[in-house]
Amino acid sequence: MHWLSSWWRHDIVDGHKGPLLLGLVAFVVTFVVVRTITRLIRAGRGPFHNVNDGGVHLHHSTPGVVLLVTGGFTSVGADGRSPWTYLAATMVGVGASLVLDEFAMIFHLQDVYWSQEGQLSVSMVTLVAACVALPLVGFSPTGATGLTPAQSTARGVVTALLVLHLVLVVLAAVKGKYGTAVIGLFLAPVTWVAVLRLARPHSLWSRWFYAPERRDRATRRAAAFDARWAPRRQWWDDLIGGAPSRPDPTTPARSSAGTPPSAGTGTSSGAG
Repeated sequence: MHWLSSWWRHDIVDGHKGPLLLGLVAFVVTFVVVRTITRLIRAGRGPFHNVNDGGVHLHHSTPGVVLLVTGGFTSVGADGRSPWTYLAATMVGVGASLVLDEFAMIFHLQDVYWSQEGQLSVSMVTLVAACVALPLVGFSPTGATGLTPAQSTARGVVTALLVLHLVLVVLAAVKGKYGTAVIGLFLAPVTWVAVLRLARPHSLWSRWFYAPERRDRATRRAAAFDARWAPRRQWWDDLIGGAPSRPDPTTPARSSAGTPPSAGTGTSSGAG
């Protein structure tokens, strides 16, 4: 366990990552709690219910924005080692989780929380958690004290390799392989394979560099890949965020007179 104590001393304590660790824990715990509550509301179980004020459904992204803004300005004004920094980290973690849990609703400007489009929120939460966790499980290139010359040299080499790896992660994302890029943050070989293989047909890389023949080949390969792996990804999204409603609530249902209901009035998402 020597490596664990060394990591904690050099990277968390000396690297001043305590607030970042606390923010990540607050972020993940808040997401788990909120998704549990919203799924109980959807199922009609437990003491929880939607919050309404004068007929207006109050989504949890509203207090999330307040916490996010308050925590952000508190962190700017606080000393880096004061207790206020940890309080700010907690507010940012909780607020960011509340906002990103409803990211799809903000993006679509519709109540799509339980629709297929609403799964975008789960993807965003996963991406942010992975990006925040990356510097925690790694090391601080700067800020650590008490290192020997050999340790400093080793950190310099690893830092250069890390920068190269991050460039490859960005390249994988430019190729349209967003899920692979997230996994590749932690598993470098996954990123290398993604970079070497064909890009997704609608990615920036494909539009910039592929001739029509190569884009057709990329389309066929993507179709085969999706046929194999899309159900597994759907299972994961349903497990974390809840299965989408059927029929999709974003599809306007016509009334008996054949007139679609007015848009923007949905207040029964159970999103809290």
